[in-house]
Amino acid sequence: MSTDRRTLLADTAITVLADTGIRGLTHRAVDRAAELPAGTTSAYYRTRQALLTALVRRLVALDQAELERLGDLLPAPRSAAELAAGIGELIQARLTGEGRRRTLARYACAVESVHVPELREILVPRENRARRSVCDFLAAQGVADAEERTVWLLLCVDGLVFDRLVNGGGVREAEIAGLVAAALR
Repeated sequence: MSTDRRTLLADTAITVLADTGIRGLTHRAVDRAAELPAGTTSAYYRTRQALLTALVRRLVALDQAELERLGDLLPAPRSAAELAAGIGELIQARLTGEGRRRTLARYACAVESVHVPELREILVPRENRARRSVCDFLAAQGVADAEERTVWLLLCVDGLVFDRLVNGGGVREAEIAGLVAAALR
């Protein structure tokens, strides 16, 4: 079985999920979206659960690669304003283009993981350069519980992204700056 075909199917499943919601994610829908013969997806992923698990694994891999890339591209923040700007870039990436699709799919999978513990385990946040950069900055500013504050800050950012996906609009710089300031207190 081709790894490239599996990746294509998982990537296509992410798109189908983002565009149609959890109920729209079927083997046939993935076959159609990937422009493959009927039955192709089920040949690689026999059950819906197998397809969903592959989708979540691919989603996490893509997100981790994006966060590593952001960690490499953005200089280590030297001020709260620089940290807020970096977080702003992450938010923008999550609200537009392919990042938006992945974010929509991630939230749908997070809700599904309430009923499927295996998905929850895959979706657990992982260490990456961007996350480490936030934690290092907070620690350098004298925040005693930098690890805990990093988790809190990133959960708040995730909440802003979720709100804007559901309710529309963008995230204002002042909102991000307020979260960074709260993390530093």
